[in-house]
Amino acid sequence: MNKILTAGAALMLTTSMASAGGIDRGGNDYSVLFEHGNFAQLSFSSVSPTVSGDYIALLGGGSTGDMANDYVTAGIALKYQLNDQIAIAFFLNQPYGADAEYSSGFYTGLQAKWTSTATSLVAKYNATPAVSVYGGVRYVQSSATINIPPLLMSSGATTNASYNYSASTNTDSQMSYILGAAYEKPEIALRVALTYESGFTHSFQSSETFPAGALSNFAGTTTIQMPSALTLDFQTGVAANTLVFGSIRYSDWSVWDVTPPGYYGVASDSITSIDNPVTTYKIGIGRKINDEFSVFARLGYEKANGGVASRLAPTDGMKSIGVGGSYTVGNVKITGGLEYAMLGDAVDGSGTSFTGSNALGVGINVGVNF
Repeated sequence: MNKILTAGAALMLTTSMASAGGIDRGGNDYSVLFEHGNFAQLSFSSVSPTVSGDYIALLGGGSTGDMANDYVTAGIALKYQLNDQIAIAFFLNQPYGADAEYSSGFYTGLQAKWTSTATSLVAKYNATPAVSVYGGVRYVQSSATINIPPLLMSSGATTNASYNYSASTNTDSQMSYILGAAYEKPEIALRVALTYESGFTHSFQSSETFPAGALSNFAGTTTIQMPSALTLDFQTGVAANTLVFGSIRYSDWSVWDVTPPGYYGVASDSITSIDNPVTTYKIGIGRKINDEFSVFARLGYEKANGGVASRLAPTDGMKSIGVGGSYTVGNVKITGGLEYAMLGDAVDGSGTSFTGSNALGVGINVGVNF
């Protein structure tokens, strides 16, 4: 039961909408560390968010259009069992991302993009047959661009001035560390794992362009703090061929603030920031149909915090449902899933109201024991 059903659970824990809180797009699937023997996994997901709002009459009314672009992510995980007690794993993925672009109404031309790549090396040690510890390092590379058209900025994460503005950064690389511990009871497919990922600070070399009469061009250093995260993953058998799984992830996105020095010198404000930490809850159930096939379903939830939303991330909270299946043939496991997220309503600093936002994600991974 454990071998077949956890594959489905792992996919749904890593194929995440990640559109409600912060700019998380999916991190390392640490369940790979607990696969038997040597193991390799390829994963792919495609997410189509729809986020739109209605301008107030003062801004001309009408719709903002869909301001959230589709995106895809891919990942590689490779685990090698050195001996009965020690294993090492390598991960490659895109943990953070954002791609906002307004194409209608008053905000037309407002754009922002964040890209990232992370490589991680993690070692796991079995202290006893039931207890293991693991840890390692993560190397994260990120870059960002933004464009602000000549809009009359009102409040919140913008300014009272009216001007064209654009900024871009180099690719900055930073290290963070990973620590975790797990308890297992294989006879009932029980595993509880707690993982800590440390935060870090990007120091981007940024280039800012203003219209004549402001600063014209400005080169400086933009520091952006990335949050730490604490994740509790769990699974247990509850009946013959039936597994319950889930996770609780806390990430302190309140430390994240984008304030290029030239922009601050003119606007005395940040471009965008996040007010609150984010806690994401996921719970699911898997059912083994036969020795080759299993199915699963999962629910997700993030609390809405209220307050003023950023124009570049105008949602608040999330509810999601996902379904999928896993097929095992020989030493190969193929898992596919579909997830739908209802993103919470939000209002930005100008009074533009974003309602009915959602996201649809599909994912597949292929795991091979060797």
